[in-house]
Amino acid sequence: MKAYESLNETLSFYGVRCDGAYYISSGEPIIEFPKKTFRMDFYAFCICVSGSIDLEIDNQQYSIARNGFLVSAPSTIIKFVNINKDFRMKVLFFDKTFLLKNMANPFFIEKLSLFNKSTFSVITSDEESALQLFALLNYLQKQSGRKDRFIEDIIRTIIINLLLETATLVDKERDKKTEDNHEVNSLFLKFHELLAEHISSHKDVQFYADRLFITNKYLIVVVKRATGKTPHDIINNTLLKEASVLLGNPEKTISQIASEIGFSSTSSFGRFFKKYVSLSPQEYRRQQHI
Repeated sequence: MKAYESLNETLSFYGVRCDGAYYISSGEPIIEFPKKTFRMDFYAFCICVSGSIDLEIDNQQYSIARNGFLVSAPSTIIKFVNINKDFRMKVLFFDKTFLLKNMANPFFIEKLSLFNKSTFSVITSDEESALQLFALLNYLQKQSGRKDRFIEDIIRTIIINLLLETATLVDKERDKKTEDNHEVNSLFLKFHELLAEHISSHKDVQFYADRLFITNKYLIVVVKRATGKTPHDIINNTLLKEASVLLGNPEKTISQIASEIGFSSTSSFGRFFKKYVSLSPQEYRRQQHI
């Protein structure tokens, strides 16, 4: 297993003491960011106040801009890639044991389903939701300097409220993706139906995009999400399936088949078929009847 510096070690190098049960940052500019990859020791909530940052999280690339936030569990691997000069963030780190002290449910954090990925979520919130999160972080920062009898319980309550608000936003993002997937699947099925109806006369992607009342570019997105292929790939695959079925009928000539699936000549059909099957239509037909 690759050895990473811990977050605690990384912060200590930059003069930040994070050896308590929680840590809340001021949101002031950070002069220098860690260049090395590091592993989170704590649960973390980081929200962008201004500017933007590109980072790797568990070897995946993400960008976080104003009102975007990262919530992560211990063991998440972080690497800062590119930091905009205007970038500012508010950060909260906390220890699970501290948060769950006196709580009856030891799986409180797990039940919130905070993480879209295995140990983290990256979410872009709207202005109103972000202001709510900032208000909780600012209130937490103000309370953290107190020495009163119940201050630890107050701190826990604020963190719990922050996590509940965050979980609500993560749920909304998850629901939105589900809705997007429904739309993608619906459009792809319609595209597939249109192909079955028009493949012999229309092989251009734009025709199908127009019939679906979407742009060519969005049809590419839809098909790629559904299949990992382009609309052009799906059109060619559909043509090949039609050609393969028709070539199985010995009563049809190659010329008739070419005409039926919309090729202007036998030679253009032959070039198309051989490009994808590595056999001419005649060779393919002979192989099917051996």
